[in-house]
Amino acid sequence: MSGIPNLKDLVFRDTPFANLMNKRIYNVLLIATKYDSFMLEDDGRVDEQIFNEYTSLSLRYPPRFTQVTTEEEALNELKNRNFELIICMPNMDNRDIFAAASEIKVHYPNIPIVVLTPFSKEVSKRIANEDLSAIDYVFSWLGNSELLLAIIKLIEDKMNAPDDTASVGVQIILLVEDSIRFYSSALPHLYKFVLEQSQMFAKEALNDHQRTLRMRGRPKIKLARNYEEAVRIFDQYRDNMLGIISDMSFMHNGVKDPYAGYKFGQYVRKTGLIIPFVLESSEASNHVYAKELNASFIDKNSKSYPQDLKKKIMQRFGFGDFVILNPHTKEEIMRIKDLKDLQKKVFQIPDDSLVYHLSRNHFSRFFYSRAMFPPAEVLKHVDVSDYKDMDEARKLIFDLIVQYRRMKNTGVVAVYQKDRFDEYSNFARIGDGSLGGKGRGLAFIGAMVKRYPKLESDNFAVNIPKTVVICTDIFDEFMETNELYPVALGDADDETILRYFLRASLPSRLIEDLMAFFDVVKSPIAVRSSSLLEDSHYQPFAGIYSTYMVPKIEEKYDMLRTVSDAIKAVYASVFYKDSKAYMTATSNLIDQEKMAIVLQEVVGSRYNDHFYPTMSGVARSLNFYPIGNEKAEDGIANIALGLGKYIVDGGQTLRFSPRHPHSILQMSTMDFALRETQTRFYALDLKNMAEAFSVDDAFNLVKLGLKEADAEGSLKYIVSTYDPYDQIIRDGYYPGGRKILSFVNILQHDVFPLADTLDQILRIGQQEMGRPVEIEFAVNMDPSDHTRATFYLLQIRPIVDNKEIMDEDLSLVKNEETILSSTSVLGHGIVGDVQDIIYVKTGAFNSSNNQLIAYEIEKMNRSFTDQEKGYVLVGPGRWGSSDSWLGIPVKWPHISNARVIVECGLENYRVDPSQGTHFFQNLTSFGVGYFTINPFKGDGWFDEEYLNSLPAVEETEYLRHVRFDKPIVIKMDGKKSAETGLIFLLDEIRRIIYRVDDLPAFQTNPGFEAGGSFGHFDYAGTVAQVVVYCVTTGITAIGKQDTFPENSIVVIMIVSDKYS
Repeated sequence: MSGIPNLKDLVFRDTPFANLMNKRIYNVLLIATKYDSFMLEDDGRVDEQIFNEYTSLSLRYPPRFTQVTTEEEALNELKNRNFELIICMPNMDNRDIFAAASEIKVHYPNIPIVVLTPFSKEVSKRIANEDLSAIDYVFSWLGNSELLLAIIKLIEDKMNAPDDTASVGVQIILLVEDSIRFYSSALPHLYKFVLEQSQMFAKEALNDHQRTLRMRGRPKIKLARNYEEAVRIFDQYRDNMLGIISDMSFMHNGVKDPYAGYKFGQYVRKTGLIIPFVLESSEASNHVYAKELNASFIDKNSKSYPQDLKKKIMQRFGFGDFVILNPHTKEEIMRIKDLKDLQKKVFQIPDDSLVYHLSRNHFSRFFYSRAMFPPAEVLKHVDVSDYKDMDEARKLIFDLIVQYRRMKNTGVVAVYQKDRFDEYSNFARIGDGSLGGKGRGLAFIGAMVKRYPKLESDNFAVNIPKTVVICTDIFDEFMETNELYPVALGDADDETILRYFLRASLPSRLIEDLMAFFDVVKSPIAVRSSSLLEDSHYQPFAGIYSTYMVPKIEEKYDMLRTVSDAIKAVYASVFYKDSKAYMTATSNLIDQEKMAIVLQEVVGSRYNDHFYPTMSGVARSLNFYPIGNEKAEDGIANIALGLGKYIVDGGQTLRFSPRHPHSILQMSTMDFALRETQTRFYALDLKNMAEAFSVDDAFNLVKLGLKEADAEGSLKYIVSTYDPYDQIIRDGYYPGGRKILSFVNILQHDVFPLADTLDQILRIGQQEMGRPVEIEFAVNMDPSDHTRATFYLLQIRPIVDNKEIMDEDLSLVKNEETILSSTSVLGHGIVGDVQDIIYVKTGAFNSSNNQLIAYEIEKMNRSFTDQEKGYVLVGPGRWGSSDSWLGIPVKWPHISNARVIVECGLENYRVDPSQGTHFFQNLTSFGVGYFTINPFKGDGWFDEEYLNSLPAVEETEYLRHVRFDKPIVIKMDGKKSAETGLIFLLDEIRRIIYRVDDLPAFQTNPGFEAGGSFGHFDYAGTVAQVVVYCVTTGITAIGKQDTFPENSIVVIMIVSDKYS
């Protein structure tokens, strides 16, 4: 069976570099005489030398050294602090030079102990005869601080190798060497080389943070000092062995064996694994054994030993350039420098070279040495005989690279490098400032999509559009170098500000970056504002600043001019009149506001001279207008053909709950479908190449009718057709007949799983943000295959209109405290700026007058529109019904200023409630509340009697308009299953919680004695009444004498004179 994986089923998981190298050496205890430690420091501190070693290799966390001279001091330090390593420089005058180490090991068996000794014949002799069981390693100190780095890294590698190889397949380089002198000089070379190489490969990371983390995936080095140790390490890590460097002669079964290296080589070769092997020996004649093992040979006596070692490792272990050879002549055909280079050249590698390199695992080693584990793992497990031909192998390598780069690019904010940004790049930043609110939101979405690969399905990919963010520091530089602040902060009008900004020049380094970006992005580019305050968690600045769309222009310099102008125009919009006013209103300072710019490919396809997506949409995880079986937490989505501006402008969209995609109110009756579905849409006009940018950012968008879309062929798979002869609506596209945007193929027939994807994204978004969220998205169907589409997430933000945060339980509020209350409510939040109620007088109501009532309401509404004020509208039957016997036949413009609309059933006029279906679209887009009450049967409450007792601002035959001195309070909670809405007077009710015994304020009042009885009393000059609810006994008493037990806790409400 072929070992080639099916790439469709292959999901690359990103390597969790942050979890590698978790065990580190932070503190080192150095035991040495004053003289030795001075020699070690060489007049400078060890800390400093180590620090310099670390920083030169861009390593982090250099350890701290603590120096002591005696064993007592050492034990004392160990008692008080944690040390991960002890380095001991023994005093050669002592008889037992390792006594201190042995003693410490008894108390602290888990801390590695390394002995560092200056080497001489005398020392070698003594070491040969000592008991070294307490010592982990012995090194020979020749005065180079690189050795300290190598010791620390060797111990760290030993601590981390088991976890790191098991979790992601980190590679091991095994050094087998028993000469202390020799490995003390070889290890520093080896480490320096491996770290420098890793540093070079880490440059492929997308930003500095990733670069540092990537270093953690470097190959680990293990040291074996005899045959048994070498075999044990090899067996443990055989599947993760990058290469082996072995001496020829070392201890085997307790005796020195001059052929131990050769025997170990045979042991490795017998496993059948392809592992590079380098044999070292001080006897040049041993090279014949190397040849037999198919290993490289290095002469240890060579003057150029370090260089020879470096060269062999470069060639054999997959470091450095990947040199493609002709297998017959061993001549170089080409060099591959990095991943992108391999992606470019893989199709040029000749067949025989490809077979040669694949059969020796050179490709997987190329990936392993660069810490690119996912593709390396796949290639390692495919045998060269599995490929049916070399084209299949080339395609696999290419696809693996593409998939790996895609996976690496998603969810990461890369630093923009013009030579690196290509079609697999996703999100990059130019500059070091902030990404701004939109930019942060997009980066967050990218990371979120990456964490949930299950969001994708075969024919429905989930992505964010290609994005480059120009950070806020470029804005600062632009403003300062062009000296624009005086104009911007002055009183000039918008046009003047824009003119000044367009004349200024952008930083020159931006120009080259933009040019490279145009090469990659093939569609129009949206230039969106991303200010510090926009969409920041609690400041919804949405829609305050400009967003321009720039068509793709073939001539690059024209494109540059247009995009640059768009960027400057967005910068200018920070200082427009509206923005300044908004800043003042939200008490932000204009000089705190800085602007980043999001450059993003526009989602969509080209249709003749227009460009637009199959659909744009907005979805929220909370639905305050649930109807039928919907629940508030099922969420709600609005979708429309074309660009999203149509939705933002409050156009007619298709509204559905992602968990109930089959029940769509607008498609429930033919009348609704014909009247309440989208008829126009926005597209980008590709012909409009504006010579000058205008303050209006929509100057190159056109509003088209569905007929144009039909002619351009974009409706085919998303509409139903109205058949005027049979008077029915048929699912799907048929010639003739009016087209109705029902998205029926997608919502009813699931051509791709839009509803399910939205449901998951809303749920995940809410979970990740910790609060209800709103998302903006676009979907574009593949023009060549209508069963495939891509879902693009454009924005995510928390829902934080303060009017929508309702925490109190309204069902506890009693009718007596309110003017009107209902248990059937659509809408949510608190409205506190309405002073007027218009109600249809029920006394003389007769449904035959409904048309006249509609005219009167329209007239009253007009005066509210002129004053820009809102009101509460109460009346019998269904508002907006086309049948005037069932309700008052108003149209939305006639009641457009109502903030709450109430359907009130009457004893002699009982009509099934409409729940606002006639104006549903408007209710939802303007956040209007809709209450249904039937007071005659105890369902809800309306205190018309009280309103009748108040003076009217205007009274007609059928209507009465009452205005209060202070605003009334409207509270709606459409979120709970028991919906509640209340309207009551502010300031007329005070609730005070008191202990009955401490009522000094009331003891002066007649009829209110301590101990708890009470009655009517005088309050602020009017006769008011007290409502008392006793928390302790649960008794409510209104205005009658009553006594409560002592120490009761009561809630006292002083109610206005409306009851007097």
